[in-house]
Amino acid sequence: MPDTSPLPTEAKPAIRATLSPKQLALKRRFPTAYDLRARARKRLPNFAFEYADGGAGADTGIARNWNALDAVEMVPRYGRVIAPPPAETTLFGKTYAGPIGIAPIGGPGTAFPGAETYLAKAAQAANVPYTLGLLSGLDIEEAAKIAPDVLWLQLYRFANNDHKIGFDLVRRAATAGVNVLVLTIDTPTRTTRPREVKSGIMNPFKLTMRLRLDAMRSPHWMRALVCNGIPKFTALAPYVRSGMNLAEGAAFIRRESGGAFTWEEIARYRDKWKKPLLLKGVMHPEDAARAVELGIDGLFVTNHGGRQIDALPAPIDVLPSIAAEVGASAELIYDSGVRSGVDAARAVALGADAAFVGKAFLWSLGALGAKGPEHLINLLIDDVCATLGQLGCRNVDELRSVAVRHPGMYSAVDFDGR
Repeated sequence: MPDTSPLPTEAKPAIRATLSPKQLALKRRFPTAYDLRARARKRLPNFAFEYADGGAGADTGIARNWNALDAVEMVPRYGRVIAPPPAETTLFGKTYAGPIGIAPIGGPGTAFPGAETYLAKAAQAANVPYTLGLLSGLDIEEAAKIAPDVLWLQLYRFANNDHKIGFDLVRRAATAGVNVLVLTIDTPTRTTRPREVKSGIMNPFKLTMRLRLDAMRSPHWMRALVCNGIPKFTALAPYVRSGMNLAEGAAFIRRESGGAFTWEEIARYRDKWKKPLLLKGVMHPEDAARAVELGIDGLFVTNHGGRQIDALPAPIDVLPSIAAEVGASAELIYDSGVRSGVDAARAVALGADAAFVGKAFLWSLGALGAKGPEHLINLLIDDVCATLGQLGCRNVDELRSVAVRHPGMYSAVDFDGR
């Protein structure tokens, strides 16, 4: 069918703050997330890098996520766009700087002490969503002060005493002004991540003599530790006995939390939370349909970044089927393996409303410390703008009309269980 859109069209130019000389210098030295990864490997203690970089099993899930994204091809249409288009994106009624967000990360302070604060500050400054992981070193109320306009909160299941802790976390989130609540359903059992185990990481985190010697080889990480202290589960502090040490605190969390939310429990949280509510970990169209029936506003299509089990499909391969199932009834966040603005564009072209990034933000902290998240956000947004222009899209919404070749896409037959 011939293209009947007006040609040529000057897209509304992307309005981006001018980068400072220092920011430009960083962009020349570290133009991609992979460059940040290489730098982080050199600067971090071995255990910290293994925590940031590793996954379940033999890391085949991580590799599958990356390979599946790389296999998605998008066909450009030229003669439409002259100026770099804007990347602004609307999620749940709020406009953000681009179809990019920071995914929830459990215990990011192990990879880099103070990670949560640095991520929250960068997200607020850049106007991109920041999903605070519940198992973090920053409490909900403080995070809301740092990032009031962009803060989302991820919850695990705390079902004891009729969800006493879980429902109180919902209350605290509402009082603090959290914008979006995310219920995690893709951690029904605890799993082992071999690279973490072999590096000497213990649960709870403890600076053993082995880890101390490892850390001493990294002044970069040690400075962050001195400034921010040993990582703790600060968000859960109100529920932990005063004076409880890390080991006792971790035992408390293991005792009080665990398992995945049931559909009946999800319905109860839907009743408690009046703002947008998302489920994280949806990988099957039937689960997506069930969520919509319960009034869920959005879904994270993710395999937990390949960190739970390495036998799962790449989320990008199931995304089109989930998008077709929910239609306009729910907004979709793609999460797992995103390393660039091109990856984010691939996800949007296949049905997502935005793509969230986790692992690469840990690389950015390991490489550049507090400056890392801001740098990575700039890279991602600039890459989205460049990708839009290269494909002939005048805005993010037009990505959904791009011709896509997607060899790994699941069909209806793939979901029938036979």
